[in-house]
Amino acid sequence: MSETTSTNEEKKKPPLNGRRALPSSNSNDEENEVPEMEAFGLIPRGFNPKDYLRVVDIHLFKEPHEINKQKHHTDKYYSPKLIVRRGQPFQIQIDFNRPYNPETDQFWLEYLIGRYPQQNKGTYIPILLSDVLKPGEWGAKITHKENNSIRLSIMSSATCIIGKFRLYVAVWTPFGILRTPRNSATDTYILFNPWCQQDAVYLDDEKEREEYVLNDVGIVFHGNINDIKLRSWSYGQFEESILDACLFLMDKAELELSGRGNPIKICRVASAVINSRDDNGVIAGSWDNTYTYGVPPSAWTGSVDILLEYYSSKQPVRYGQCWVFAGVFNTFLRCLGIPARLVTNYSSAHDNNANLQMDFFLDDEGKVDTKITKDSVWNYHCWNEAWMTRPDLPVGFGGWQVVDGTPQETSDG
Repeated sequence: MSETTSTNEEKKKPPLNGRRALPSSNSNDEENEVPEMEAFGLIPRGFNPKDYLRVVDIHLFKEPHEINKQKHHTDKYYSPKLIVRRGQPFQIQIDFNRPYNPETDQFWLEYLIGRYPQQNKGTYIPILLSDVLKPGEWGAKITHKENNSIRLSIMSSATCIIGKFRLYVAVWTPFGILRTPRNSATDTYILFNPWCQQDAVYLDDEKEREEYVLNDVGIVFHGNINDIKLRSWSYGQFEESILDACLFLMDKAELELSGRGNPIKICRVASAVINSRDDNGVIAGSWDNTYTYGVPPSAWTGSVDILLEYYSSKQPVRYGQCWVFAGVFNTFLRCLGIPARLVTNYSSAHDNNANLQMDFFLDDEGKVDTKITKDSVWNYHCWNEAWMTRPDLPVGFGGWQVVDGTPQETSDG
């Protein structure tokens, strides 16, 4: 008996991947402990950290009316944290215990995300001071010095991970590195940047950016081809806690942090996690007019209640149909900074076996045999389009990409 149990347990264990030094990191919420004093060896008796440059305070200019949120088009986010877009400089101020002397003092910034930060994965980012900022690459330079304070301009990479980073300031001493303590008030959210030419989601039309990134309401067309109806939908991508809820969706989908700078990967995993089929995702679909333990899809007027309910309960919200999936998907994309729009298609053919044709099987009486006919034509169907470059496809395939959160068939597994 014990032998079989142990073999069963052995079978259950995931195979060890010999090349992976650390477990995969797929949660933005988990953290590692970062030492405030990282000694180089034995510390001499007379060492006093107070003798060295010490950070007293860090200012992030994160209010909606201040420079960072204004310049980065993030002033509408209802959040007390700093929210910036990648590939574009932002300002911070550091107050020290005494004037900073570049001849003798050395400090740098560290941005960390997830539990196992690694430099080669882009989850640990040390930033040394330099004289010039290279566009679209991590860097920092001093723009202003006054008394004990310095003002820094920080450039983030145009390909960096999207998510919530922790900030530390590290000071070098002969005996070890002194770091600022963990402070969630200095957490910094970095989003996609449709205003930055080097970003994969760059959109060069200001009117379109206003509409497809910053507009938080929209219209959804429904009905049928002879009777087109419309309903308004509140995307609410800037509402309180929605950004955190959207980042949680990527954790839920177990998308590795190192893949979260790539809009293609994000769209793929999001199209799966928006619906509850096979992964306990955001919305449970129902098409048979029974809505027990939930509300009918037509009861929803926006995405905010759905996302917040899912974020707190971690259980699928009941119920949705195509326009609900598409409305929530649109919120997710715009919230992270990916230009997105909702599309309605009338007399929408649903091809079940990917042969690009509609197959109807008739019985002896010439009626459609519903047992073996799987293809169908829907009155209408809603999905989304997201704007991005496609370096993985031949030239000319970039631009608006069709993404669909309504559960249908799995695609390539």
